[in-house]
Amino acid sequence: MIDSEGFRPNVGIILANDAGQLLWARRIGGRDAWQFPQGGINPGETPEEALYRELHEEVGLGPEAVNVVAATRGWLRYRLPRRFVRKDQNPVCIGQKQKWFLLHLRAADEAVCLTANQKPEFDHWQWVSYWYPLNQVVSFKREVYRRALKELAPPLARLTDAHS
Repeated sequence: MIDSEGFRPNVGIILANDAGQLLWARRIGGRDAWQFPQGGINPGETPEEALYRELHEEVGLGPEAVNVVAATRGWLRYRLPRRFVRKDQNPVCIGQKQKWFLLHLRAADEAVCLTANQKPEFDHWQWVSYWYPLNQVVSFKREVYRRALKELAPPLARLTDAHS
């Protein structure tokens, strides 16, 4: 499902632990490419429904394992570099528009399972400091990550203050 401007609707997932660290996952076959879990919104699916589907598909967690702390107010967009745009696709997808969700992990770390799906997207994960992903994510996603992290930092600070 691609919108009239060529952007694919998508959800991004920032999963935090009690210490305010974030789940950072390495893509399979991605030359050491790390990112937050994310995925497309299917036709007829709400962003919240896509969030829970992607959460299960990519990190094996169900709704009972997390609390939704906050979400970005609007869509955050990034354009794909030309080499990633498939011109033979109809309609052509030029990038992603994302709704980002900040989640708090209520379950134990061991509940994270990267092989819950038949086609896993990640082969390793780790906890990282809040701003660490900004300098590590692929360059064309960096501005969206900066905006999402900036908007979601205050709700996470309130959460970690409550847990300290």
